[in-house]
Amino acid sequence: MFLEVSERPSEHSWRNKLGRVAWGIVWVLLYRPSPKPFHFWRRSLLRLFGAKVGKGAHPHPSARIWAPWNLELGAHSCLAWGVDCYCVAPIRIGAHATVSQYSHLCSASHDVDRPNMPLISEPITIGAGAWVAAGAFVGPGVTIGEGAVVGARSTVFRDVEPWTIVAGNPAKFLRFRRIEQKHYPLITPISRTNTP
Repeated sequence: MFLEVSERPSEHSWRNKLGRVAWGIVWVLLYRPSPKPFHFWRRSLLRLFGAKVGKGAHPHPSARIWAPWNLELGAHSCLAWGVDCYCVAPIRIGAHATVSQYSHLCSASHDVDRPNMPLISEPITIGAGAWVAAGAFVGPGVTIGEGAVVGARSTVFRDVEPWTIVAGNPAKFLRFRRIEQKHYPLITPISRTNTP
């Protein structure tokens, strides 16, 4: 069966399109060429385009951000080099969370059960202190809980519980994180009574 999609109208407004064109120019000319330590400069550019960026956040120069106005970076969070932040819907990254190199945060897909495959989008939330390791894929509508770890090259389509470690394709629960209290006395101890 042949599906005709050539006449599919764009779901994005002209304002959205013009904003992305302007951001693309700024990204190429001012954001991408900036020296790696110039996080303050890239924070300023993101804020100029409507992003909510916390103190000390580290957006690296090669991180691709589709629509800055849909991005929220918590204090001291990190978007590492080569990250693809496809924020068609809002993407929120909590304080002290890290998204490692070559990871893909994808907040949109297409409805394959309709002939014209319309765009569908859902927000992504990455909790405070969480770590999305290198090359991971996080799909639309996913919430990664506070302190959780997503293993390298993992594919995440379901929510990840706080303070858990998941890995694989699809990502599966491995264990709870074990934070040594003698080194980090301010972190709340992990409850092991709610094992998934």
